[in-house]
Amino acid sequence: MGTIKCIGILTSGGDAPGMNAAIRAVTRSAIYNGLQVKGIYRGYKGLLTGEIKEFKSQNVSNIIQLGGTILKTARCKEFTTPEGRQIAYENMKKEGIDALVIIGGDGSLTGARIFAQEFDVPCIGLPGTIDNDLFGTDTTIGYDTALNTILDAVDKIRDTATSHERLFFVEVMGRDAGFLALNGAIAAGAEAAIIPEISTEVDQLEELIKNGFRKSKNSSIVLVAESPITGGAMHYAERVKNEYPGYDVRVTILGHLQRGGSPTAHDRILASRLGAAAIDAIMEGQRNVMIGIDHDEIVYVPFTKAIKNDKPIKKELINVLRELSI
Repeated sequence: MGTIKCIGILTSGGDAPGMNAAIRAVTRSAIYNGLQVKGIYRGYKGLLTGEIKEFKSQNVSNIIQLGGTILKTARCKEFTTPEGRQIAYENMKKEGIDALVIIGGDGSLTGARIFAQEFDVPCIGLPGTIDNDLFGTDTTIGYDTALNTILDAVDKIRDTATSHERLFFVEVMGRDAGFLALNGAIAAGAEAAIIPEISTEVDQLEELIKNGFRKSKNSSIVLVAESPITGGAMHYAERVKNEYPGYDVRVTILGHLQRGGSPTAHDRILASRLGAAAIDAIMEGQRNVMIGIDHDEIVYVPFTKAIKNDKPIKKELINVLRELSI
């Protein structure tokens, strides 16, 4: 492709607080650098249906504080087919879009990688997911806000858990990643976190009971990552009822509560930095990379690495939680 004059921007997959801050940063950085910007609505679906609109600076005014995404998001089965991607490419060319900035998680970046390969389209990804599960970046857009939402909820649950002397299992998002559960547990002073990364190594419930995690406490809170590997909070509550009937057990599933809300300062700054860096990358001729942050420095991570490599949980965090929950 020749000189890039117009970029398209879309949000895809699950929404995350801070996506609007990223949309704003990409749009304004592009305009600052003399590029035209087009907003693509409803993710890859909008590329297929032609839901595309030119964005000026005022289109992204007063959105930095908003949760969700003004560009909307949708799942798009058609984009997973070669025929669907062909239609998307034709619409993109018709609109005069030369490059794409995709804000989303691993599924969104996987779509971008395939699309870029097939049609030689420069694609830049921004890590937008509350799960914090993308390799190559210390943190993802929306993770800090979700963590604070969990913290607020668990603080409130603690009040009733203490009053009734109960054991609460609180289920949090994260799919196959335990970052929200583990760091949420540390921040909230919970007794334990059940996460997929170590579920295959030990029976985490047996370990909790064996370690006598209620010896010095009249209530307990355990955060559980939603995952087929852990089985979720309901699974553990049923086990406790059957195996340890002496405990008064309750379950709270936080669900989509974690995805909403105004982004924290951290997420707004992160999204702004990554959004501006996406345009820098395009101006430098970069393609098929995710913009990440590593030790507070902007990095370019190839899509293949960001998607295929598993982001490891720091084992010392597990030890910190274990030590501090006595």
